[in-house]
Amino acid sequence: MATLFLVRHGRTKANADGILAGWTPGLGLDEVGKGQAEKLGARMAGIPVTGLVTSPLDRCQETAGVVGAADGRPTPEVDERLGEVRYGDWEGQKLAKLAKDPLWKVVQQHPSGVHFPGEGAESLRAMADRAVGAIREWDARIEAEHGPDAIWVAVSHGDVIKAILADALSLHLDQFQRIVVDPCSVSVIRYTPLRSFVVRSNDSGGDLAALVPPARKRRRTRRGTADSDAAIGGGAGSASPADAGAGTSTDTSAGTSTGRGRRGTPRPSTASST
Repeated sequence: MATLFLVRHGRTKANADGILAGWTPGLGLDEVGKGQAEKLGARMAGIPVTGLVTSPLDRCQETAGVVGAADGRPTPEVDERLGEVRYGDWEGQKLAKLAKDPLWKVVQQHPSGVHFPGEGAESLRAMADRAVGAIREWDARIEAEHGPDAIWVAVSHGDVIKAILADALSLHLDQFQRIVVDPCSVSVIRYTPLRSFVVRSNDSGGDLAALVPPARKRRRTRRGTADSDAAIGGGAGSASPADAGAGTSTDTSAGTSTGRGRRGTPRPSTASST
């Protein structure tokens, strides 16, 4: 089974200003975002990446360019299906203003029923369908071309990654606001014939090298289920000693995010992470 590293782009001025960017053209990373991308590039320096796919938007392509800068890395391929939600009339608006719109509560509590207003807007369900379809298609293709130990990277947006993680956890889309995805965080998924495994979520500082599959040994292959089996009792994990206490990765065992704010209180969800 291939290993997918899902990366959210680094911070932008719109993120810092509390603006829902959507498909706003020409929006690159701010100085903080560039630093986040450089840090991520350093964390991934020893990862043997065989595929790199990105949203077409500038902030994602810029982040993907840093990840792909290491020698031997593949050139980023653009897939529009990994693009941001098409927020329609909400695009470019302050989140504080949008929070007063009656639709805001629906986005928070029943996102599967939301279709954003305005020309060219889409529903969150349509976004989830296109993004999940793209990820599963790329995963199958990369594993077929590079083998079951392949590692590949997809760079996308907050709400898009939340929808992909919700699908991997078999969560209804109405639960995806429970998931936190910070700028330049890494979430890791492995798809198998029986189920998908969310190995990391919203990781901003852990040892990513610990996720590189070891040299393959002879494995039980009857019906192809060996890699699909869950570790009864939890297993020993893949974390190295350097991982102890590092990063902000979240516990996904219950299918919900446990991201914490500065005082240890749960972070409130916004309508959308861009």
